[in-house]
Amino acid sequence: MRPSHLLLAVLVAAVWGVNFTVIEIGLDHFPPLLFSALRFLAAALPAVFLVGRPKVAWKWIVAVGLVLGVAKFGLVFVGMDAGMPAGLSSLVLQIQAVFTAVIAAAVLRERPSRVQALGMLVALVGIGVAALDEGTSGPLGAFLMVVGAAAAWGVSNVLTRKASPPDALNFMVWVSTVPVLPLLALSLLTEGPAEDLAALRALDWQGTGTILFVAWVSTVFGFGAWGWLLRRHPASTVAPFSLLVPVFGMSSAALFLGESVTPLRWCAAALLVGGVALTTFGPARRRVPGVTVRTSPQFAGRPPVPAEESVR
Repeated sequence: MRPSHLLLAVLVAAVWGVNFTVIEIGLDHFPPLLFSALRFLAAALPAVFLVGRPKVAWKWIVAVGLVLGVAKFGLVFVGMDAGMPAGLSSLVLQIQAVFTAVIAAAVLRERPSRVQALGMLVALVGIGVAALDEGTSGPLGAFLMVVGAAAAWGVSNVLTRKASPPDALNFMVWVSTVPVLPLLALSLLTEGPAEDLAALRALDWQGTGTILFVAWVSTVFGFGAWGWLLRRHPASTVAPFSLLVPVFGMSSAALFLGESVTPLRWCAAALLVGGVALTTFGPARRRVPGVTVRTSPQFAGRPPVPAEESVR
């Protein structure tokens, strides 16, 4: 990989990591579900005129939009609003790789190798350590919401694998059109029109900036650059950079939000990142007799979408 391409990969990981800190700031301005809806609205409306028509069937766009956009991001934003720290959220979401492997084994009959199974176990121990840390310092319910978001992310990864979009940016822009109305409806039902209207009336430059960052910098730029790199380099070369996301996520949260990183959290980070690395980059999955499956551990050259944000 050329130095400029390597720097671009690190920049994307940094953007996706810092995105969690920006989300935390945005939650001071908006109710969580409204914020998530505005993020997808800002990402989708201008971009759909730039990327052209969808290149996969609408059933896949709608399915991924609901699972990823509504379930995954709805849970992340609500969980962070309920007290889940930004840095820890960027770390815990990495367990999506384990959920992806388990769901793929059940749905696509792709068996994990022993090394990948070991990686899943190590990552799950890391989740346990992170839960212990959060249980002693913050709301455990918010932690479980983010774990649930990682599970939804795993489902969306398998759906994306089935969809096999030829253009990742085109796919994610159109996926971003799906969650807007469901998230707005959920916001009106649970957060209330009065709270939503008050947030919109109080909109200032900082609130606008958070929407533009998570929509255009994290989503449009992030996915555009990531897709550009994947078209020029093997997935096995590009995908490992996604493991830098929690490093930037925890560092930026500590720097800008004053979040402390306890020894337990460092231990959880080491276990989770190590386990995810083994799960994602371990030896190829074995074939199930009588079933034709691709054996790449990264889904036929398409690794699971890295942290924060398959649509970020």
